[in-house]
Amino acid sequence: MIALQRLLAPCMLLLSVTWVSCLKEPVDEGPGPGAGKATYKYDWPAIADSAQASLTANFYNANGKYFNKNNAGDVTFNYWPQAHALDVLVDGYLRKNDAAVKTRMTDLLDGVKAKNGNTYINHFYDDMEWMTLACLRAYEATGDDRFKATAQELWNDIKGGWDLVWGGGIHWNKDKSKNYKNTPANAPACIIAARMYQVTQDPADMDWAKKIYQWQKTTLVDPASGLVYDGINQDGSGTVNKDWKFTYNQGVFIGAGIELYKLTGEQGYLNDALKTANNSLTGDFTKSNVLKDEGQGDGGLFKGVLVRYLMLLITDGDLGSTDKTRFASFLQLNAQTLWLQGTARPQVLFSPNWTSVITTTDLTTQLSGTMVLEAAARLKEMGLIDN
Repeated sequence: MIALQRLLAPCMLLLSVTWVSCLKEPVDEGPGPGAGKATYKYDWPAIADSAQASLTANFYNANGKYFNKNNAGDVTFNYWPQAHALDVLVDGYLRKNDAAVKTRMTDLLDGVKAKNGNTYINHFYDDMEWMTLACLRAYEATGDDRFKATAQELWNDIKGGWDLVWGGGIHWNKDKSKNYKNTPANAPACIIAARMYQVTQDPADMDWAKKIYQWQKTTLVDPASGLVYDGINQDGSGTVNKDWKFTYNQGVFIGAGIELYKLTGEQGYLNDALKTANNSLTGDFTKSNVLKDEGQGDGGLFKGVLVRYLMLLITDGDLGSTDKTRFASFLQLNAQTLWLQGTARPQVLFSPNWTSVITTTDLTTQLSGTMVLEAAARLKEMGLIDN
């Protein structure tokens, strides 16, 4: 589970031009002398365009129709980051309504299937869940039934991961003999079930959402703080691992609570999401209010997942103005910090540490950075941040 920059084919150049006029000169190069002063003005849509252009130029494999592992020549295909790449393309499409971006989305769907052995089905339930979530968003954004059909195919397979070991829950992968069940295989499945219900109106999907949520909350969430643990039986001991504290686990539980709150109107789901969200802004996950460095590889994507579901809390959580402002300001600070301190120019490459610069980075890390910049562009559009 979880690139060498290639010369772009003509169609790829066309897409890149839609994001920025020239990749060597991003739309917003960031600060010059006096960086960090309060006078610096952020053009968040242009900054998000620069991030999207860099993702295409530095990571996209035009021949294979997928995104490479890194920007330094490793063209390895990894399944789960492709799902988040699709999510990021959806972000851009929703912001710009660009037909070329939709073409890239459908191309990526083809590339993932081809590289995964001519199927979307995967050994890891959590990997398939990320892809299902991205396809549901792509379907909602475009109305293209291919995304809906792919999501349904994956969801049908994912449900087979549930059994009553540890009282319920979906296994991490299809080697069920390990009896390892974790948040990344369950909280996203709850979100899927809730969103599937909105598409299909099948009561069984609602039942799945509630059943998975209850198991997740009972088994892998600290009732006092809202801290979301990673999994149970990771080491074969039958106990919950309380040492692994990852940002993305907090994000998907927040998302599950919000989706069920939207469907049921039950305040308890929103309260759960708020408790976990507030805890995710604490020292376990931040340093000076900036999300922590969780490394590259799989960890490079973790912050981006939390960002995505903090945004969902802001947009769909029916929050009071105080809560909404607090979370919007937190995301604004993180986006500003990454853009001023953690972005290598002129390539527009992101570091896993949003306060330092590197020039070789993984796709996962680049995706997280793009997510927080897209979040800032959305917050600006909503009038929730002024710079």
